[in-house]
Amino acid sequence: MKISANEIKTGMLLEYKNDLWEVLKTQHVKPGKGGAFNQVEMKSINKNTKLNERFRSEQTVEKASIEEIKHSFIYEDENNYFFMDQKSFEQINIEKKILGEKGKLLKENLEVNVKIHDNKPIGVELPNQINCKIETTEAALKKQTVSSSYKPAVLENGINIQVPPFIESGDEIILDTRSLEYIKKI
Repeated sequence: MKISANEIKTGMLLEYKNDLWEVLKTQHVKPGKGGAFNQVEMKSINKNTKLNERFRSEQTVEKASIEEIKHSFIYEDENNYFFMDQKSFEQINIEKKILGEKGKLLKENLEVNVKIHDNKPIGVELPNQINCKIETTEAALKKQTVSSSYKPAVLENGINIQVPPFIESGDEIILDTRSLEYIKKI
């Protein structure tokens, strides 16, 4: 489906230069001279390379047709994550390198949307928020204000994040899966 360059949004998948690209960042620029354009940072789904491209407002690009099917996470092995379709009970696997760091957030029976392009799974959309437990974090320094600084912490799954000073080891928190940022303490 053709869309205008102005309609490109973060998270979209585009078919461009004979490859499939995920949009990481977009910035609409209207310079004093010349026409407006959209500065887009993209990552190749297949080659894992990045590309910065400038699309003029009048240009059109091909939006990839993606099918999203609800699956439950079952288990993982050395190289793959395994999911089960909730309606047909068919199992599919997705390579760990495709999900990257976000694959560590998967827990047994977690409901996710598997993105499928040309009958091939290309990614997973996690729920926007997920509960996690803090494995370790440093002690807060006295006289630090809550707003001024965050401190490093390691989650139970090994992901490193930044948390407010009042968070301690063993605390349960809610994490934003899109940005891997702390939201609130439970």
